[in-house]
Amino acid sequence: MKQAWKKVVVAKIEMQAAALLSLGKAAAPLRMMIRSVTSGDTTNIEAQAARYYWPHMMGPEFRRDAGAGGLNALLNYGYTVLRAATARAVVAAGLHPSIGLHHSNRCNAFALADDLMEPFRLLADCAARRIAQDRGDAVDFDAKLVLARLTRIIHEKARLHDTAVFGVAETGKTDSSGGLDLAKGTVP
Repeated sequence: MKQAWKKVVVAKIEMQAAALLSLGKAAAPLRMMIRSVTSGDTTNIEAQAARYYWPHMMGPEFRRDAGAGGLNALLNYGYTVLRAATARAVVAAGLHPSIGLHHSNRCNAFALADDLMEPFRLLADCAARRIAQDRGDAVDFDAKLVLARLTRIIHEKARLHDTAVFGVAETGKTDSSGGLDLAKGTVP
């Protein structure tokens, strides 16, 4: 389980680096951190990467606060969409959603979905960032429509800096249609 969690953390940091690169921002510190991820991420490199990622992704004044409104509320909505799609994929694959790799809580029926969605969080980050830039940070109907389309990412190909990244399809196969432009923060 610890090696699997290491792979999830490495994938998450790689995706965060790709997101920053797509915005023309430095990602070398994140790439260096990847080398330090240990089995089970016992040195908490995931948190160190987050401290670098958030101010570069959302601006130096941004603070991630799950209980706050505005951009944080957009992120929460996007993460909820991703979590639901991941949970569906986990169940469709025949896995037990409450048995997580890292997240563990008797009250959390979707611990595995919470673990497996980690590398895909940046998709909600990019979409929320673009929505906030273009329309403001209100969680309105249009914002919800854009964020709801993130479910496609679990089933379709995403383009990261000219590199194809595939999500888990319900059938266990990948679908090469569609895609996501992280630099534009658009979801087809």
